[in-house]
Amino acid sequence: MKGGLGLVISVVIAIYLAIDAPKHNKRSWLWAILGLFFGPIALGIYLIQTGRKVLGWIILVVVGLLYIFLIFLFIAAIFLLQGM
Repeated sequence: MKGGLGLVISVVIAIYLAIDAPKHNKRSWLWAILGLFFGPIALGIYLIQTGRKVLGWIILVVVGLLYIFLIFLFIAAIFLLQGM
């Protein structure tokens, strides 16, 4: 998730994890760093670990499907450019 919007989303997730982690006896700095680098994936894992399993799994599945879709789109673009 590079670019302006991805960076903003990752920073917001990192801030949320840093604030919420101490409430669940987790290290706030660790989850903030993970949230900054891995964004929604870290948020999904954090939610699963803190007992909010349904929301965490929904986030992980949606993000996983989006990444798979982007990979297939990238591969299709390569094949289309090679055909030209």
